[in-house]
Amino acid sequence: VSKYPIDEWIRVHDVNLNGTFYTCRTLIPHMEEKKYGRIVNIASIAGKEGNPNASAYSSSKAGVIALTKSIGKELAKKNITANCVTPAAVKTPIFDQVSQQHIDYMLSKIPVGRFGLVEEIAAMVGWLCTEDCSFTTGGVFDLSGGRATY
Repeated sequence: VSKYPIDEWIRVHDVNLNGTFYTCRTLIPHMEEKKYGRIVNIASIAGKEGNPNASAYSSSKAGVIALTKSIGKELAKKNITANCVTPAAVKTPIFDQVSQQHIDYMLSKIPVGRFGLVEEIAAMVGWLCTEDCSFTTGGVFDLSGGRATY
């Protein structure tokens, strides 16, 4: 942390946390007008556990979790739910920017022994957006292959 570039810290929080806030802030009034809405924010297991050498990413995703819980409580009586998902590593093109050592580290944390699939996240998000998901708000849903057990 002591050598983490401040401009990079700000950039990561601007994208991950502030971007989520701005999106929710913009869309919630429309949901309130319609008296219905489903918000699903994308956090990360890193926001619950913290990852070494990723303090900006981990803390920004922890902020997304807390923001989602707050929004869920604020909107609970308005037929608008707010939940988030916290995936473990999912193999996407971003892996091209990560060292093999870090990829191996991430995989070693997942008891299932594989990375998540984009389709698995989409399935969870899809359900959270349905009318069937009317009693769940402020929830945090792990998609971690067994990494998160709490």
